[in-house]
Amino acid sequence: MRFYLIGAGVINRTHAEAIYKIEGEEVIEIKVADPNPAALASFAERFPQVTTFTDAKEMLNEEPREDDIVIVGTPPFTHFPLSRMALESGRHTLCEKPLVMNREEAEALLEIAKANNRMLGCCSVRFLQVPKTDEVKRILNSGELGDVYKISFVFRGQRGRPGIEHQPESRWFLDKSKAAGGIVMDWGPYDFTLLNDMLQPVSVEVASAWTAKPETDIDPKDVVYDIEGHVGAMLKFQQASGKSVWVQYERASCTHGEPYYTVEIEGTKGAVKWSPYFETDQVLVKSDKNGEVITNENTIPYEGQIGYMDHPIHFFYQKVKGQQSPAVVNEQAVFNFLCLQSIYDAAASQQAVVLRRK
Repeated sequence: MRFYLIGAGVINRTHAEAIYKIEGEEVIEIKVADPNPAALASFAERFPQVTTFTDAKEMLNEEPREDDIVIVGTPPFTHFPLSRMALESGRHTLCEKPLVMNREEAEALLEIAKANNRMLGCCSVRFLQVPKTDEVKRILNSGELGDVYKISFVFRGQRGRPGIEHQPESRWFLDKSKAAGGIVMDWGPYDFTLLNDMLQPVSVEVASAWTAKPETDIDPKDVVYDIEGHVGAMLKFQQASGKSVWVQYERASCTHGEPYYTVEIEGTKGAVKWSPYFETDQVLVKSDKNGEVITNENTIPYEGQIGYMDHPIHFFYQKVKGQQSPAVVNEQAVFNFLCLQSIYDAAASQQAVVLRRK
């Protein structure tokens, strides 16, 4: 089976490692393209069995096979043209998050995928099919929480901005014309992939939203820095049953306020609290007994050779092979991205924005 990696940076090295963990293929062939000679040489040193190219178009010029997969692992402002080229070459395409830069690119890319009868996937699935979150989904769907009416989804970090505190050498993270946005486009793809997977909404209304750019003494002055570091929104997830669930959403990579996180689903008969990410493996279920709140604690670690960072490759591979998979592709990938865009739209207009699944 053939994998074509566009970009020889850190993230595609992670994808290459994930590819070599795939079982059941007699032959795995990886090709990688990057115009940067140093990056390409470093990649080839780490993976000497790969075939290297300086031009992605040249790499994709050979006749496609039905199960070829292209992985786009480059900065966001390149995602649309490179994913379009990959899809039009006749290959399934898995793109890093955020999927694209804006609504127009997302909708155009979906049409290109359909026209070429290929799948377009997004790497925002890293935290799906994790045991602790699967247990929360089981509890949610079992009815033991009663009527679920609210979810708190809050992650506030005081100093964690890409391009400043993290990967300070990659200043493009701070430029909206290159990164598509700040914390919304950095962690939002994971957040809304999880929320949409759990709630399966037919529509999402961003009732209100705001963004802010907290300032620090180390903010760079010599580069473009126009992305948000703090965002909040109230959203209504409408389900096919007619029920709606309100989500209180907040993310900060920079705030002068208190750092904390809380992810909790509340219902009329109980609540469940956990972290879908790295903070803890505990799942706390709260309910009533004789008029008192009781808490059941369960620790559910994630073990095994296939980790979070391997998920995008493995899930997309399964999907391409026609296997059961939580991979997010085509309409769902675009819907998840448009949830992020709708937060920006609501914040800018100070009006509610309703996004309906097509």
